[in-house]
Amino acid sequence: MDKAVSQKVLKNLNRVEGQVRGITKMVDEDRYCIDIVTQIEAARAALARIESDLLRQHLGHCVHRAMNSKNGAEQEKVIAELVGVFRR
Repeated sequence: MDKAVSQKVLKNLNRVEGQVRGITKMVDEDRYCIDIVTQIEAARAALARIESDLLRQHLGHCVHRAMNSKNGAEQEKVIAELVGVFRR
């Protein structure tokens, strides 16, 4: 993985980790449910952005390399991986 992408992902994952700790604290403090749900949605959106960054990295490097190779098995493997991800 590209070092800059890796650093960005780690930074954002640490931020999400802090959000989840905050959500846990909100639940412990019996805060208003909608406020908790709002924070959960914010954490979920942050994870979606991280996922998008990782997928872009994967497509730009691993998939691109496989598709440019003459190795049909490698090409089929990356296609199957992507299909598996999007089936979930």
